[in-house]
Amino acid sequence: MKLPKKPRIILAGSVNSSLLTLKKLLEHNCNLVGVLALSPDRSKNVSGFQDLKPFAEKYNVPSVHFDKINEAAVCQFVEQKQPDLLFVIGLSQMVREPLLGMAKFGNVGFHPTRLPEGRGRGAVAWMILGKAKGAATFFLLDEGMDSGPILGQKDFEVEEHDYAFDIIEKIKLAISEVLDYILPEMNKGLLELKPQDHSRATYLGRRKPKDGLINWDQPWDEVYRLIRATAPPLPGAYSYWKEGQLVIYRATPADPKKYIGVPGRIIAIEEKRILVACREGAIWLEDFSAASSDNFRVGADLG
Repeated sequence: MKLPKKPRIILAGSVNSSLLTLKKLLEHNCNLVGVLALSPDRSKNVSGFQDLKPFAEKYNVPSVHFDKINEAAVCQFVEQKQPDLLFVIGLSQMVREPLLGMAKFGNVGFHPTRLPEGRGRGAVAWMILGKAKGAATFFLLDEGMDSGPILGQKDFEVEEHDYAFDIIEKIKLAISEVLDYILPEMNKGLLELKPQDHSRATYLGRRKPKDGLINWDQPWDEVYRLIRATAPPLPGAYSYWKEGQLVIYRATPADPKKYIGVPGRIIAIEEKRILVACREGAIWLEDFSAASSDNFRVGADLG
């Protein structure tokens, strides 16, 4: 696609990937004419929230807060700026008409999987759960879900001991590499597009905090995978102890041949960690919080 040199760009976003993209647009001296920042009042359930407005103002980039991306004030702001491209990065809200059609050459989206595989929601958790492969993928938005042509894509590996935080760091590194390639090309007025192979598409369903509930009647590796997939900045995996939740942030597998026990039962306590039996093997819980202040004891049950 042929663009004007130094196309006029507006960025909309709300999280770490949004802020990183903002920094890269400034680093490459792009023609950033506006920033749309999710209001902090709407940040309660946004993992990794970042308020883009203070950073934009620091560099004299016009910016506005919004509650809903399609509200009239946002559309008015964008219409006044007459963008060539609208970057929508790290925003769970869907962009709809008339905003969707205001940028002359289209809207740029981002997704952290190897599109066309892994379209949809909850990508970080699903990657650790083995249901999607990782990549920083920038693409043009269309009417489908993460289905538009790809501008740039950088793969990264999800390794067996990665936690959610580790994946987010890998995503950030991959984002930087992709933007370091495509932004200089955009400044030249060039935008190379690669259509997705829709026959290879897979879709990830939305995940909720309640999906972090541990089933101790699973093998240790499945329990360990769920703990890593839901770790901070995500809400955390959890079980129950006494009258409340036990939220688990970090764990270490025990030798699966060494420990045998009833699933969900504490079989050892060592300093500040507890060993809990799974259907096969056991796992050390090392970083956790419990609603009850009662001491854990060997032989007690979780779950």
